[in-house]
Amino acid sequence: MKRIIFVTIVCGLTLTMFAQQKKIYEMSNSEIDVMLREQSKKQTTITEKMNYYSSLFIGMPYNLTCAGDGPYALLETEPMVNFKQTNCMLYCEHVLALSISDSWDNFFNNLQQIRYKDGIIGMRTRNHYTMADWMPENNWLLDDVSGIVGGEFSKQITRTISHKKFFEGKGIDDLRYVLPDREITIDYVAFASMSKVKQNIKDGDIAAILFAKLDNIFSAHMIMMIVKDGKLIVRESSNSKMTTFDTPFDEWLKKYEKSEKYMGISLMRVKDELNVPGKIILPWEIAGMK
Repeated sequence: MKRIIFVTIVCGLTLTMFAQQKKIYEMSNSEIDVMLREQSKKQTTITEKMNYYSSLFIGMPYNLTCAGDGPYALLETEPMVNFKQTNCMLYCEHVLALSISDSWDNFFNNLQQIRYKDGIIGMRTRNHYTMADWMPENNWLLDDVSGIVGGEFSKQITRTISHKKFFEGKGIDDLRYVLPDREITIDYVAFASMSKVKQNIKDGDIAAILFAKLDNIFSAHMIMMIVKDGKLIVRESSNSKMTTFDTPFDEWLKKYEKSEKYMGISLMRVKDELNVPGKIILPWEIAGMK
């Protein structure tokens, strides 16, 4: 009898360990719900959860058009949640939403708060532009720390963002509720200076890679900075490999230091006052945090 109990316990532990090692694209929605409930009980910070959850996407296929505004949308009818494929922005959004949630339902609703202005689902209210929409609309959760990370090496750039032209390019003629053209100035760190400020980057920082020559858009790509085994790595979903993968920071930087297409990065970080052990943010709390 004791032997049977012992074997049962060992098998149970083995199955639990195996379940914890499954990639997120191998899990059902119910399994993700269980994982979220279990992880939320741990006294880990939001960025520690980002480190953990982002690792579960490694190997997930890349697809630029893998998500949209749902089946009832007029234009992009892809699902609002996709754990089988991802792209750079979707990856960062999913990881952030997972890291502040304690259940599948709260994850889903937190995700819409991150992706859309005031959580209102639609093409016109989606945070399309990383530095003009996504960062400002998520300043309840994130700080732009480009100037802090860059210090004396930080720079500024000003560009004009036109939602009107963006939506017209998608065939949208109803522009009644579209923001007017805006001239926006942001901080950034040039790739040539990144090695000098590497020590200022923290685990969980999200970065936007900036176009060098385009005057109507800032961001070309979104990545996460992760500390793994004491070393800084770049974790991203990219069409360069059509998957989700890690690259040592120094190796990653070499690809961009002499780039003519890209100029540097802007960095975003979970607010210090939120990044505390055990912190969970519930969807109905977000309106009061803005």
